[in-house]
Amino acid sequence: MPLERLFRFFSSLRLTVALLILAMVLVFLGTLGQVSMGLYRAQNEFFRSFFVYWGPPGAGWRVPVFPGGYLLGALMLINLVAAHWRYFRPDWRKSGIVLIHAGLVLLLLGQFATDLLSVESTLHLREGEAKNYSEVDRRVELAITEITDPAHDRVVAIPQAVLQRQGEVRVTDLPFTVRVLRFYPNAMVSARPAGATGPPPATQGFGPQVQLTPLPHVTEMNKRDVPAAIVELVVPSGSLGTWVVSEYIGQPQTVTVGNRTFTLAMRLQRIYKPWTIKLLDFRHDRYPGTDIPKNFSSRILLTDPRNGTEREVLIYMNNPLRYGGETYYQASYDPDEGGTVLQVVRNPSWLTPYVACALVTVGLVLQFSIHLFRFTTRSASS
Repeated sequence: MPLERLFRFFSSLRLTVALLILAMVLVFLGTLGQVSMGLYRAQNEFFRSFFVYWGPPGAGWRVPVFPGGYLLGALMLINLVAAHWRYFRPDWRKSGIVLIHAGLVLLLLGQFATDLLSVESTLHLREGEAKNYSEVDRRVELAITEITDPAHDRVVAIPQAVLQRQGEVRVTDLPFTVRVLRFYPNAMVSARPAGATGPPPATQGFGPQVQLTPLPHVTEMNKRDVPAAIVELVVPSGSLGTWVVSEYIGQPQTVTVGNRTFTLAMRLQRIYKPWTIKLLDFRHDRYPGTDIPKNFSSRILLTDPRNGTEREVLIYMNNPLRYGGETYYQASYDPDEGGTVLQVVRNPSWLTPYVACALVTVGLVLQFSIHLFRFTTRSASS
């Protein structure tokens, strides 16, 4: 029967071996891909995808040429469950094998959940500075801030994923429509030369004073792409003009619609928290008589008005702060040692690898003990 043949295929040892070989090839290809793509893009192209795609340089199409990490992981999970279902027979002497398989299934599911749910960001603080948000290093957002009321700002953030679509964005709180005319994944924005010919990239704000130069994708680990966009603001009566937005433009650009005033700014994507962290002191300790780093530490003040929390915490290497489902690690510091950079990790499934490894360990010990007991019993009876 077709279903029986399909079940035998997914539960076969040959499929297990084939998937392991494909996984090793994928790791090899992904490692090579980091040279031209960079680490983060290679992770998305090879491991966080169902297929690896290829297309001729400059072409607008790509075809799948190899299974990606998600597809191989899903097939491994199906193969493991199907094989267990096919070959397992209820027997207390195989209880260790059940625990081993359960641990492997949990490990695969936990890794998939980590890829989908975990978020990494950074918190950069100068001494005496307090923030209630962290920033995602490699994603930007267009922040439209209403500053009409001096005592209260209202911010609308359009994430990079939406800007990349190069379409219209309508937000109820805004009296205009944002039309993304062009999006550049990486571009330099510099002062427009005095003798430049041709039209400027935009008509409003700093647009007439700058030039925009598209750049290739950055692959170095210590660098990143700086996206830019050309946006048009449209009201029912017509267009208000076009603006260039980029992190290279350090000052917000202002636009007034009726009696309401707004600013436009491209910035790193922010993740706001209901608590505030203030840097009280940063220390960079060295071994006496040398410049060899001994320790980096940040003394911070954590304030959470929801539960009245206000306490000092010392964050240093291998001693992170865990609070509100997030973990704050000491990651870097400013060259003048007057500021710190904390890595912020939110991973709801962080316990799954530990539980999975514990299950596998208990299963191995239990299975070995069962076989050892049977062996010693037979030896004694003989």
